Amino acid sequence: MGMLKEFKEFAMKGNLVDIAVAFVMGAAFSKVVTSFTGGLIAPLIGMLTGKDLSQNKWILKEEIKDAAGKVTQPEVALQWGAFLTAIIDFIIVAFVMFMIIKAINSLKKKEAPPEAPPTPEDVLLLREIRDALKK
Repeated sequence: MGMLKEFKEFAMKGNLVDIAVAFVMGAAFSKVVTSFTGGLIAPLIGMLTGKDLSQNKWILKEEIKDAAGKVTQPEVALQWGAFLTAIIDFIIVAFVMFMIIKAINSLKKKEAPPEAPPTPEDVLLLREIRDALKK
């Protein structure tokens, strides 16, 4: 029973709960960005290239069909369009996370350096004697 109580205390710590919330929000944000890239950016690039970006590929080996038109061996292709779309997703998510962290860091209060404790009176007296002897 002690291990269960210890696990409950660990799981309910603020940092772990914050990380879990951030993970769920990050996953949802990633879906939004993927939808944005696939639904808006890829078609716009497709207008320029004449083909949807995510559908671009380099065919290494054509598919083979039998006499009836049935595919016996599928094509082998490098899906570079889907890869490029994923890279665009990553760049957008990374940039937004950078901006969020930068905003959070700027909102944090800048801590002033702690004030030095007042110099003891005997040290001040010794400094005065030292300065007087230098003259």
